[in-house]
Amino acid sequence: MLGWEFPPFISGGLGTACYGLTRAMDQLGMEVTFVLPRMVEGKYTTHVKMLTPHSRTSASSFKFDKLKNVKFCTIGSPLQPYSTPEAYQQQLEQTLRQKQMMLGDNISSASQFMVSNDYCSDMYTEVHRYAAMAAELAQEAQFDVVHAHDWMTYPAGIAVAAISGKPLIVHVHSTEFDRSGENVNQMIYDIEREGMERADRVIAVSHYTRNIVISRYGISGEKVEVVYNGVERNGTWSLAETGIDQDEKIVLFLGRITMQKGPEYFLHAAKKVMEVMDNVKFVMAGSGDLMHRAIEMAAELGIGHKVLFTGFLRGEDVQKIYRMADLYVMPSVSEPFGIAPLEALDHDVPVIISKQSGVSEVLMHALKVDFWDVNEIANKIVAVLKFPPLQTTLRSHGNFEIRRLRWKDAAVKCARIYDETLVPA
Repeated sequence: MLGWEFPPFISGGLGTACYGLTRAMDQLGMEVTFVLPRMVEGKYTTHVKMLTPHSRTSASSFKFDKLKNVKFCTIGSPLQPYSTPEAYQQQLEQTLRQKQMMLGDNISSASQFMVSNDYCSDMYTEVHRYAAMAAELAQEAQFDVVHAHDWMTYPAGIAVAAISGKPLIVHVHSTEFDRSGENVNQMIYDIEREGMERADRVIAVSHYTRNIVISRYGISGEKVEVVYNGVERNGTWSLAETGIDQDEKIVLFLGRITMQKGPEYFLHAAKKVMEVMDNVKFVMAGSGDLMHRAIEMAAELGIGHKVLFTGFLRGEDVQKIYRMADLYVMPSVSEPFGIAPLEALDHDVPVIISKQSGVSEVLMHALKVDFWDVNEIANKIVAVLKFPPLQTTLRSHGNFEIRRLRWKDAAVKCARIYDETLVPA
């Protein structure tokens, strides 16, 4: 299995999905070798057990105590999830500077470092260098199927499948049209399309995404199957002191602050809510390329004193913010699935979600809006906050509803798809 990220190295929903899926596979007794690009930092070694720190492919292996049948391999690479060619360039330059500071006189130039470590100066070339390293690593592994998550690992999936002769499954959690609208990056689109075309089967996280795969990428519907994401049941989180005024309502936006997630619609709706309610605060938890613009917009709208930006949250802080919230709002412009609303409901928080999301296909007890209709978003926020019976109904029915969205079911469906690709035609 080839992915972008995995806990504790996580920056978004893909890592959550990969963890939930592989954990369920582990419980089903399926053996998984999970490969991801990562410059492993020393501060993370308390979370993972290093098994083979170095090999000729510059790969590191580690295991999680909770997962008996899953082994992880990290390939040294500056590739990062939710990245762009421009962000890759910045990350690479930062990595080079750090290496030069550590090595001092032992390295005379960035170009020397590039040659000696074989990092590539542009994202496209690095994706393919990473693919070659993954193929080399795969020669030493035993497996039946190659499963690649999202575009950055599709070339690696193609390479591993080609060298091993094993079937290739590509898992579409997001497309370039979700991330960039109509202003697609042609390089990324071409990689996505080739991955889908070369795959034996394509897994989409929703019918919403399946339709994009078929209509925008020209993939035959016969080989595209929907496997919904699940939710990791929150078990025994203790109720820590939050310090929030009980009279103040909290409306939560949790996700990457990017065009895809619709932060501007959240803020415009907040402005309208503030015109009829005063005892409410809006929390934007996350980071992204529109973070500074969102802060400026809140100020321009005159609601800066009512909007709290927390930055990126992880671990217990995520649980804490859910416990504080009275309502979760996801106004995504284009959301292939959307795991956060499931997490919110799992913490007894009612949700408002955009109709332009895959999760709207599986949640019946959620309020649904068009992402652009800020008047309707505001109206629904006010309705939930002002009418406790509505909030109680959404909370109780929604929480009951997510009990049938289990990662085990997703893993069983994936296993069936694997079996079908292994049966001779």
